[in-house]
Amino acid sequence: MDGRSASADRHAPVEVDLKNHRLAAVWAWLWPGAGHLYQGRHGKGWLFMVCILGTYFFGLSLGGGHVVYASFRKPDIRYYYIWQLGVGLPALPALVQSYRVMRGKPPLLGLDIMAPPSQPVRELERDGLALWHEKYHGYFELGTLYTMVAGLLNLLAIYDAYAGPVFPEPDERQGRARRGKADRAEPSAD
Repeated sequence: MDGRSASADRHAPVEVDLKNHRLAAVWAWLWPGAGHLYQGRHGKGWLFMVCILGTYFFGLSLGGGHVVYASFRKPDIRYYYIWQLGVGLPALPALVQSYRVMRGKPPLLGLDIMAPPSQPVRELERDGLALWHEKYHGYFELGTLYTMVAGLLNLLAIYDAYAGPVFPEPDERQGRARRGKADRAEPSAD
């Protein structure tokens, strides 16, 4: 094998068996990295799992477990939750907690983690959200940002599990430049 064909083989796209790509995308949404593990792409699977879930749970801990909650009642409509939901299963307890609180039931297992804040009873009283901001200061917003970024990153991982890796089209000019360098490097037959 000469130098040109070895270089061309190294840059050639690799065939990846995506198996059932729709099922892989569902697995990737439910648990970050699971779709890639299903496809046999273990390196990416573990990388996505550690990085995305690490970012998500770090952000959740910054806000004491309160930065991820689902609230659909005015004045606290939690639009951030849409992006946090991109992480999948780890964000779903917030829906359960929201449902229970909306029905007047106590939070699941007595834990207020991922439960929406209490609404003010009287006009001059501070509500639960104000108390969280006071307790966690800037960490509450930073934790919200981390969990949102984790959800958005997982959307990219879901797309990768569905469509596979993206390989750029070879640029003809780069190919000619590589061939020219290889021709100049070979000694002449004089």
